Amino acid sequence: MPIDVLVGQNIRICRLQQNFSQTELGRRIGVTFQQVQKYEKGANRVGASRLSQISEVLGVPLLALFDGSATASQHVGPEETPRALLANPHSLRLLQGFDKIGSDAARSALLQLVDALAEEAAPAKGALRRK
Repeated sequence: MPIDVLVGQNIRICRLQQNFSQTELGRRIGVTFQQVQKYEKGANRVGASRLSQISEVLGVPLLALFDGSATASQHVGPEETPRALLANPHSLRLLQGFDKIGSDAARSALLQLVDALAEEAAPAKGALRRK
């Protein structure tokens, strides 16, 4: 169900922002890290009391775990949303680092580098998919 995936992505984003591992979050809410993985992937639905517990441990309002729910009904797959990108720990670290760069010139240079690398990688990914 799309809302379960969305809530899972939000849990993951908030967990990463707090620098918690899945194991640490699981320990604090009384479940295994495997259960946290299932929540984050949307494979298992998170009950209301567990959602409340998670929001408390992560220090976010309960509604933050539903952030973006209006977009869940759009015809865009959950893996294609900016939220899904932020759920990737590398993407989040990149964004956090980018935010710390004070120089507009350095930011511009970094964006050009990322664009160039992405263009270079795009044909390779397409070739792999066709095989």
